[in-house]
Amino acid sequence: MPEWVYFIHPPREDFAATMTDAEKQAWAEHAERLGRLLADGVLILAGPTLGRVNTGIAVIEATDEDTARRIMLEDPAIASGFATGELRPFRASFLRGRQVGPVAQEADRDGGISPATPRP
Repeated sequence: MPEWVYFIHPPREDFAATMTDAEKQAWAEHAERLGRLLADGVLILAGPTLGRVNTGIAVIEATDEDTARRIMLEDPAIASGFATGELRPFRASFLRGRQVGPVAQEADRDGGISPATPRP
């Protein structure tokens, strides 16, 4: 299934340290929803960047861009208006515990060296 990454851009630097009560509520709902998406097999990974700029990252599986965009726009952090979202196509080419992806498998079939194959 196609993968997508969406970025959650908060309204200011040091956001995690300066959240209002309303923002904390929206982020609590955001975390609960991510937990449900993970349990449903939609979410691959999610988390914030650390430091002064707390951009959130969510990697999801969705059949098409419209579905991925709906998932992003329904995120409570974005739907509340406290953050903006940015959606991009994504491929988790290297993920611990995941089988080698199709690009590496093709290269292996063709006798080439894939990024996942150690060089001699």
